[in-house]
Amino acid sequence: MALTKIKTGGLTDGSVTAAKLAAGVSTGGGTDWQPTIQTSNFTAAAGKGYFVNTTSGVITVTLPSGSTGDEIHLTDYASTFDTNEIRFSASGGQKIQGSTNTLRSIVENNTIRLVYQDNTSGWTGNDLVNLAVQVEYLVIAGGGGAAGGHQAGGGGAGGYRNSYASEPSGGGGSTETPLSASIGVNISLTVGAGGSGGPAVSSQQGSANKGGDGGNSVFGSIISIGGGGSASYNNGYPNNIGRPGGSGGGAGAYNGSVAASTRAAGTANQGYAGGGGDGYASPYGGAGGGGAGAVGSDSGGAGLIGNGGVGLQSSITGTAVFRGGGGGGATWGSNSTGQGGNGGGGNADTQYTGSAGVSAATAGSPNTGGGGGGPAWHSTVGGAGGSGVVILRYSDDYTIQETTSPAVLTFSTDSTSVANTKITTFTAGENGTIQFII
Repeated sequence: MALTKIKTGGLTDGSVTAAKLAAGVSTGGGTDWQPTIQTSNFTAAAGKGYFVNTTSGVITVTLPSGSTGDEIHLTDYASTFDTNEIRFSASGGQKIQGSTNTLRSIVENNTIRLVYQDNTSGWTGNDLVNLAVQVEYLVIAGGGGAAGGHQAGGGGAGGYRNSYASEPSGGGGSTETPLSASIGVNISLTVGAGGSGGPAVSSQQGSANKGGDGGNSVFGSIISIGGGGSASYNNGYPNNIGRPGGSGGGAGAYNGSVAASTRAAGTANQGYAGGGGDGYASPYGGAGGGGAGAVGSDSGGAGLIGNGGVGLQSSITGTAVFRGGGGGGATWGSNSTGQGGNGGGGNADTQYTGSAGVSAATAGSPNTGGGGGGPAWHSTVGGAGGSGVVILRYSDDYTIQETTSPAVLTFSTDSTSVANTKITTFTAGENGTIQFII
């Protein structure tokens, strides 16, 4: 559409359109409306008005250095600001509404009036909000450690929360909603450490010793709970119950135990309960730790082996990977022992694979939130839980920067595996902060 330059006054009600101006509808003197429809990024000038067509995509308007009272007007030519937003960035160290952040408007049919106030406030206008990026996430907490000592259960997997595609969260939870992150605003981030393995004990009866809980993982408002530590054979119920957590820790073997009353709880929509102690008979074993995808197996009597609960599979990185497996429970009277759940759970040992003071139990795998494997001997320590992980997937229009000082986070970004997408994986660090920037 060819337009003739027409000067107008302040436009604040959204009623002025290109068609009206072309037809000669005047709204007073003051603004020099430009006849060219803007269809790509451009730099605006003070005193001018622009018709902006975002039909083909987002448009960024660079605002000039201003003087007090300068005005710029822009209007939604094709009624598409709600689908393809208009963005504003300031040049030369100038500010927009007191900030150096890029702002946006997503209001359909909007007419935006920008007024320059001073160097503190800069350009101010109607319906401008912080730019936001939609972030899909997989947030897994640290796995629980296994108790030290005799016939210990496996540690519970770290809590598992997922918003990618249609993949589930742990404990039977549904896919969550991606996080809307404002550009240039700090977001808290922590990768939960694995729980410590419990100490060795001096006798088979032991004590109330339990494995350490895994650390929580955090991405803004998304908090995944650390896996629960497991219990071992000791002085009796309820000391043989594992600890609750993202997924619960496995119970230790004990005479008279009832499985249903010794299963340590998982956290809703994050992980499952640990396995329970089912009496005390061959193979005399601890129960499996709970996993993101299943309850840990009961153990103790009737030939039951305490395998860790299975984890869940996610393709958020572009490759399908299992994470969040529970640790295996240890047996005494069999050369078969609890296996860690698929997803990084550690394997337990038996009296045939370990020996007094030397445990063959394995730790949960790093950056899976897997639970630690249980030891069979009273004089050995439990397997530690695996550390958690935070994986973020977002548009390659944006970049993540750490804003913690000094830096505490360990992370890497892949921008090649998935088209138009960046995937940032955080593998370590506590109490950090990040920002998304353009």
